[in-house]
Amino acid sequence: MASTIQRFFGKKTPDELVKKWRMEIKTQQRGIQRQIRAIDNEEIKVKRSIKQVAKKGDVKNCKMLAKELVRSQRHKQRLYTSKAQLNSIIMQLEHQLATLKVAGSLQKSGEVMKLVNQLARLPEISQAMQQMSMEMTKAGLMEEMIGDTMDMMDDEDIEEAADEEVNKVLFQITDGMLGEAGAVGPALDTNPVMDDEEEEEEEEEPELDLMQKRLQALKG
Repeated sequence: MASTIQRFFGKKTPDELVKKWRMEIKTQQRGIQRQIRAIDNEEIKVKRSIKQVAKKGDVKNCKMLAKELVRSQRHKQRLYTSKAQLNSIIMQLEHQLATLKVAGSLQKSGEVMKLVNQLARLPEISQAMQQMSMEMTKAGLMEEMIGDTMDMMDDEDIEEAADEEVNKVLFQITDGMLGEAGAVGPALDTNPVMDDEEEEEEEEEPELDLMQKRLQALKG
């Protein structure tokens, strides 16, 4: 009877709400996977560029690109974690559907609240998760979320560990020419050799800048 009244006034039943949230979460997961693939493709290009500039002894641009690579890898790992967290919410919703038949209403879930809170920090899905949290709060699935207490990605924390990771990345990508303990491989000739090489490097500058901007854009 209650379900019939809810439908009459245009309100979704708890069962319909859970199915709606589940569908929205799967849409978010597909979006995250698309972004991961885009980052993977861009990283391949960046690694190729790092090798090219390393051979020319351009340490400055090598480090700049390697740092962006480290940042994108960290962000990609965060996307993978978020995708797994979204899957955990789906499992919790499946459990809610099972208990709904017995209890007749949605039960408060601390686990769902914790996961939604964490996912709302990710810029790519922040708006969607905040909207979902309001709907879940209204439906009695979770308590109101306090947005001010949510931590955002800390750039300072990334910077502190970045140099070490950058050196490791450079060492791996350049086959020991750069990175880790400094000049590990053969010494790089940083002196200009030919005028046409200088011109080639100048032409590559805009391309490197563009690649850096593309990586930053993929990280939202």
